[in-house]
Amino acid sequence: MNKVVKNATEAIRDIGDNMTLMLGGFGLCGIPEKAIQALHDKGVTGLTCISNNAGVDDFGLGVLLERHQIKKMISSYVGENAEFERQLLSGELEVELNPQGTLAERCRAGGAGIPAFFVPAGYGTEVAEGKEVREFNGKMYLLETALTADFALVKAWKGDTAGNLIYRHTANNFNNMMAMAGKITIAEVEELVPAGELDPNCIHTPGIFVQRIFQGENYEKRIEFATTRD
Repeated sequence: MNKVVKNATEAIRDIGDNMTLMLGGFGLCGIPEKAIQALHDKGVTGLTCISNNAGVDDFGLGVLLERHQIKKMISSYVGENAEFERQLLSGELEVELNPQGTLAERCRAGGAGIPAFFVPAGYGTEVAEGKEVREFNGKMYLLETALTADFALVKAWKGDTAGNLIYRHTANNFNNMMAMAGKITIAEVEELVPAGELDPNCIHTPGIFVQRIFQGENYEKRIEFATTRD
C-alpha cells in the first residue's frame, strides 16, 4: 500500500461537507497547518471538528471559523480566538466543551475500541447534563462516550513511507491518540524518510494507524501567546 501523497491538497481530496474531523495540536503546537489550509482553500463546509481548541483568528482552525466552514466544535478551550468566542456567544457555532482530560480520554478510547467510560470530572456542573451518573467507592462519576472521526489530521516531526510517526517533545499532545481514532488518518510531517530509517524504539504512532502521509514545507511554528520580560 502506497501511503505517500505529494501534498496537503491531494491528502484531503475526499474530505467533503458535513464530515467529522479530528485535528491534533494544542494551541498552535503540533497542529496540521498545511491540511487545515487545504481545507480552507477547498471550501468544505458543515464540518464537525474535534480539537483541543480552535487556533487563533488568522491561523490554525481559526481560518476555517473565519469562513464559517465549521458548524460544531468539540473542544476544551476557547483560548485566544476572538472569533470562536463571538460565534459561540451568538449561537452561530455549536460548541461541546469538555474538561481537557476527558477530551483526551474520549479520543484515546475511540482509538482503543472502548465505547464509553466513567470519569469524575464535571460532576455537579453543566458538563453533567444529560449524562448517566454512577457512584464508585463513594465518589460520583459521569459516563462519557468515545470519539471517532471520518478523518484524523495530525502533524509529526518525522515519518516514514510506511506511516510510522515520531512527534517532537510537547508537539505529541493530542496527535498520537487522534491518529488512532480516525477512520482515515492523514499525517503531515516535517521530514519524510524511507521505511526502516526510523528507530523502532522511538516511534510514537505505528504506521498501521496512518493511511496517508506527506511532507510539508515552510512551517511557521507560530507561538499563540508570548510573555516576555522588560
